[in-house]
Amino acid sequence: MIEIIDLRKSFNGQEVLRGVTLTIHERELIAIIGRSGMGKSVLLKHLIGLHRPDSGRILIKGEDIMQVCLRDVCRLRERFGVLFQGGALFDSMTVYENVAFPLQEKTRFSKAEIRERVHHALEDVGLTGVDDKYPAELSGGMRKRVALARALITEPEIVLFDEPTTGLDPISLNAIHRLIIRTHRKYQFTGIVISHDIPQIFDIADRVAMLHDGKIIEVGLPEEIQRSENPIVKQFITGSLEGPIKVLH
Repeated sequence: MIEIIDLRKSFNGQEVLRGVTLTIHERELIAIIGRSGMGKSVLLKHLIGLHRPDSGRILIKGEDIMQVCLRDVCRLRERFGVLFQGGALFDSMTVYENVAFPLQEKTRFSKAEIRERVHHALEDVGLTGVDDKYPAELSGGMRKRVALARALITEPEIVLFDEPTTGLDPISLNAIHRLIIRTHRKYQFTGIVISHDIPQIFDIADRVAMLHDGKIIEVGLPEEIQRSENPIVKQFITGSLEGPIKVLH
């Protein structure tokens, strides 16, 4: 589905991505882990065209997203759904209006069809009876569910999860992880999860890749990553403070 080839990006002379190479298979759920400041969110923003790389390529089903015209980039973006770290809901809109927004902007569906699709999407994430509530009236976990419903409403081929459980308590965290698994099975999208949730992320991902110092240093099945002999991987997943880890400055 996605090929990332030797991707490099610098900001103000600081190289954040230092040659990222990764293949993401169709319909898999892959987790990208790593410490803060290692380039995970920057990589995600490249996938949807919010950043342009200094060099390297990103292919979506063989199409180089950096080589197509601006109009086609917008077309490629329509394949994506995104669950942002903070949910990114519109505070002035109700739950219903937030979830309906992509359909109103991108489709010609009737009001009745939009209503039906929104209700189905909310049911899929375990929410009913909240249509007229505003984001400020919801718990953190409920806001994440609304944001996921909005991300899935257009039935995208690829869904990006940018640290989807940030700020949640352990019970809500596990609930969101179960929800990701359930919706992934139903919609069969290709999912990319940026996460710090160790060890919980190993329970939901098909594969795990570790981004460190701007590069993918290891990728494999969850059990392979957990058994890794790479000292940087071992230190991260165990939370050990022993030994220095190089951090970008």
